[in-house]
Amino acid sequence: MTDVIIIGAGVVGCAVARELSKYNAKVVVIERRNDVACGASKANSGIVHAGFDAIPGTKKAYYNVLGAKMYAELYEELDIPYRKNGAFVLNFSEEGNAKLEELYAQGVANGVEGNKIISGDEVRAMEPAVSKDVVSALYVPSSAIVGPYEATLAFAENANVNGVEFVFDTKVLSVEKQEHFTVKTDKGDFESQVVINCAGVYSDEVNNTASIVKEQIVARKGEYCLLDKSYGDITDKTLFQLPTKMGKGVLVSPTVHGNIIVGPTAEDVDDKDYVDTTYKGLNTALALAMQSLPTLPRRGIITQFSGLRSHNVTGDFVIGEREDVKGFYNALGVESPGLTSAPAIALDLATQIAQKYGYEKKENFISKREGIKHFATMTDEERAEAIKNNPLYGKVVCRCEVVTEAEIVDSITRPLGARDLDGVKRRTRAGMGRCQSGFCSPKIMEVIAKNLGIDILQVSKHGAGSEILVGKIKE
Repeated sequence: MTDVIIIGAGVVGCAVARELSKYNAKVVVIERRNDVACGASKANSGIVHAGFDAIPGTKKAYYNVLGAKMYAELYEELDIPYRKNGAFVLNFSEEGNAKLEELYAQGVANGVEGNKIISGDEVRAMEPAVSKDVVSALYVPSSAIVGPYEATLAFAENANVNGVEFVFDTKVLSVEKQEHFTVKTDKGDFESQVVINCAGVYSDEVNNTASIVKEQIVARKGEYCLLDKSYGDITDKTLFQLPTKMGKGVLVSPTVHGNIIVGPTAEDVDDKDYVDTTYKGLNTALALAMQSLPTLPRRGIITQFSGLRSHNVTGDFVIGEREDVKGFYNALGVESPGLTSAPAIALDLATQIAQKYGYEKKENFISKREGIKHFATMTDEERAEAIKNNPLYGKVVCRCEVVTEAEIVDSITRPLGARDLDGVKRRTRAGMGRCQSGFCSPKIMEVIAKNLGIDILQVSKHGAGSEILVGKIKE
């Protein structure tokens, strides 16, 4: 029997776990994949949205603005890659000026400061590559970018250090309430006083097993492409276009690591695990992006990926306790700006639950988390000192991203460490460069096998069933 079970180890679930780890409560996170950040939290734009797009009075607007302010402090406390780079919402016609005024007014109503409408010429004075067809834009100086999987990992690691247990490779089948909750999974039953539903695209199915109030989530697929760092200076600002009913549209943005990201498309799909990329999706994303930046170089693309947004058919987040099932809390339908909203949602839910169930604050809570020390960002003096203290920093494994064996070992041996190639990639960036792990993957596999004490044939890309090697041709 535990106090709280959190279903889902995406950015919201991990942020909630971190907030609850501040209290004297036994907390368990159940995740169907073999790691944190395996859903939308690893496949999104990495934008800390300012809050101008959300309709005033909605939960999206409330949590967006509060969460954006929280990241400005959390990134230092949890060692998360973050940069306030600003954004433009680009308008390509005189008719669109009314929509810009509407977005500006929404920003004011939501408490977003510093926004202003400027001319196309003013946009190009700051970003010369922006299309000559842009006639005006909403300038949003408070918009920022963040490492989405790094943020999720930071929340999770800090929660784990403070006592939260994570159970992976375990699929929740149903949630039932009698005297307490029984969470039925494919690995057995778990019992708790409180359940928090952070299951992403599956959050409706979890809710509907527990509550008579039914929810419907549509999986909205968004395809992206990523450009090599050599094209990273084509824009410093995040470039949005006027939003549509399907979302904020295709953007072009720098990432915190120096790449350029393009996307997402928006396509509602029936299969909640369908993340295939398509020729049509890539062309659609590029065609729309090139309306903003005509010189966007197709030759600079190094990879494609897609993610599934958890779109609630009502259009808003569902946050809080179900009236008909006391102790069952939802964080449901948390699509964009979900990454931005996550810390605010977490704070709200954890505070409500702690107050209701009498969980007291810990005196020994560890608030700071230190991330992996990246060789690529060190000065020459720091590199010399790092190699002196740990010779594995002198062995570069990933040439494209300049990732050393020391960083890979750290990613495996730290709290909630990596167990496969994708886990190492998300924690260190090894394999994220131009060659997309074509050079470094054999060595990374050796390091994983050595540090986990497993045969190299057991090393996988993303868990059981994705093993890289099928056998040995000789001993």
